[in-house]
Amino acid sequence: MVLISGDPGIGKSTILLQICQHLGNLLKILYVSGEESVKQIKLRASRLGVTSENLLLMAETDIQAILEQVSVLKPDILIIDSIQTMNHTDISSSPGSITQVRECTNAIMHTAKDLEIPALVVGHVNKDGAIAGPKVLEHIVDAVLYFEGDRHNSYRILRAVKNRYGSTNEIGVFDMTEAGLREIENPSVALLSGRPQYTAGTCVTCVMEGSRPILAEIQGLASTTGFGNPRRMATGFDYNRMSLLLAVLEKRAGYYFSNLDAYINVVGGLRLDEPAVDLAVAMALVSSLKDVPISENCLVFGEIGLAGELRAVSHINARISEAIHLGFQKCIVPYHNLKQITINTKGIQITGVRHVREAFESAADA
Repeated sequence: MVLISGDPGIGKSTILLQICQHLGNLLKILYVSGEESVKQIKLRASRLGVTSENLLLMAETDIQAILEQVSVLKPDILIIDSIQTMNHTDISSSPGSITQVRECTNAIMHTAKDLEIPALVVGHVNKDGAIAGPKVLEHIVDAVLYFEGDRHNSYRILRAVKNRYGSTNEIGVFDMTEAGLREIENPSVALLSGRPQYTAGTCVTCVMEGSRPILAEIQGLASTTGFGNPRRMATGFDYNRMSLLLAVLEKRAGYYFSNLDAYINVVGGLRLDEPAVDLAVAMALVSSLKDVPISENCLVFGEIGLAGELRAVSHINARISEAIHLGFQKCIVPYHNLKQITINTKGIQITGVRHVREAFESAADA
């Protein structure tokens, strides 16, 4: 039993219909929708090119009626879209309430386990981004998948946060097109396309999404403030972490931002929360402050401590391998990571640095 969750309009129903087309050639699938009519689903299926004859549609919210059909039809796969619209008639509370969600999920789970039918269940999220309903919903299911991304941006990330039967150290990256979701085999190339050359305030880093290294571009801008208090704004990066890095740059490295507005943007709609991103954020801000570009062939990553020192990061070999694969010629890493490098680094210069100021001097001269 798999729970798929994500923001409204992110593409949950789209990817489920595409799954139906992919698996419908060999398996019988029952798709139950509590939000759309059969005609609406048919219109979307036509747009996505879903033509499988083994796909059965049902527009129903009564969980008991649905499970009766499941017992009669015995499909190979059951899809529920979404669990918050389902209603158990023995319970007086309204659909979407904690009790209804818990009992409907339990009923689906018992039927799916008894008949040995895999079930894909869509779950809504609340305004904080967490799965709506009781936490027990995530305990009941065998796998929890989050569908992430900005719906105004074309890139989507499918991330496993729980998996009883496999690893969660893998992600899927997709591009939302008019014909549905298309797999991106090399996300780094897609995210770095259109990167400006010889421009101050941009820096490339490598983040680990599960077990996959992905290169991401970070843009920084420091400009004279027009307000009494300087503005700070971060898109795709933690605002509080950005404020901390600005304080370290001022106190420990001598780069003064106290009378400047500072902005950070992660290109491509990614959200980065890994400590290894610290150095790239600092380099982008200092580059904009000094109006000195970071070399376009230079990759940086490292965690910055409060003393301005660089701390070692994990997966150093995977990050450097991705940089070599995409043609980067220089990689600036924390000094303490140098002894952990075990791969062949021919074709790329590895520079170990101990302090954030030393890092900028090496990147700017690259």
